[in-house]
Amino acid sequence: MPDFDVVDLGPTDHLEPGDEAPAFTRPLVTDEFWEDRTLSELAGEGGRTIVVFTPMIGSFVAKYVWDELDEREWVDRADRVVGVTASTPYAVSRFLDENELPVGIFADPANEIAASYGIAHELDGMAGISEPRLAFVALDSDLTVEAAWVATEWPEFPDYDDLEERLGLE
Repeated sequence: MPDFDVVDLGPTDHLEPGDEAPAFTRPLVTDEFWEDRTLSELAGEGGRTIVVFTPMIGSFVAKYVWDELDEREWVDRADRVVGVTASTPYAVSRFLDENELPVGIFADPANEIAASYGIAHELDGMAGISEPRLAFVALDSDLTVEAAWVATEWPEFPDYDDLEERLGLE
């Protein structure tokens, strides 16, 4: 038995295949520096962009997911993989440095991106504090959703083999 309760996150109105994903500009943090970037700019480089939404970067969920994706070499297998989290650029920079992860993660402390994608959830007992549900969204170069997986419980993790097939990483 886990030392924590599994929480049903309730229904969501997340993006589905065929929907146009909202564009955004936020600090994209890498292991070297951060700067404002747009999702449109990244996706416009061609190929498929996989956007990985994780809860706040210090959570065990975020650490587990990024370790799993690193082990599975998603960065080498996909055209582009970027993250989004409701953490500050400073926290994201520290996380990337400590874990030697070769990805860029958008810092969105206000959690507006997750809200626009329909996957924000309020944290119990913390008025006005929300974070993204764990989610994976594959986008084409025009920001059209090709595939998506969104958690319905906390914590919940996808079947990664299934997810890779769904996102075109087989």
